[in-house]
Amino acid sequence: MPRLFTAIELPDDIREELYQLRIPLPGARWMLPESYHITLRFMGDIGNAEARELVANLANIEPDGFELRLSGLGAFGGDDPRSIYAAVVPSPKLDELARAHEKAARNAGLPPDTRAFKPHVTLARLKHSNAGVVADFLSRYSGYRSEPFFVTRTLLMSSRPSVGGGPYGIEDRFPMRGLGFLADDNEASW
Repeated sequence: MPRLFTAIELPDDIREELYQLRIPLPGARWMLPESYHITLRFMGDIGNAEARELVANLANIEPDGFELRLSGLGAFGGDDPRSIYAAVVPSPKLDELARAHEKAARNAGLPPDTRAFKPHVTLARLKHSNAGVVADFLSRYSGYRSEPFFVTRTLLMSSRPSVGGGPYGIEDRFPMRGLGFLADDNEASW
């Protein structure tokens, strides 16, 4: 059973910018640039029949391309930080796309996602990191802002069970309406 999620990829120059932010931080496992993405909907471990239905549903979503930008860093976990992330500037089109991916998952028979959508790019996973040290890191890089980038497609991605944090595989690609010529056309089959 594949462990699947849908995501937006980042341009190479923004991946490199984010990777340059890393510093030695006790308890941090920094993600590699090829693992950076914005998750739209986590599906989890699903069967091949559900995966095929999901792919068909995702192929029927025809959003227009739109711009996104990253702005600022944060941490999940409060006093016991679990991860460091780059935040995504709020975007109604991104929220609409995430809702469409939620609907595609539910129409494929998956249970509703109970977590609120909080778009971000995970930079590091943390284990037993000092909250003060993490806060200092976040303060140091609080001014991070990416250039705007254009979303040309969404991806169906897979991860290995119990690993978390990549490496991830691209299982399928879904170009935005009218922008297929800007995206790589490699296809996966189910």
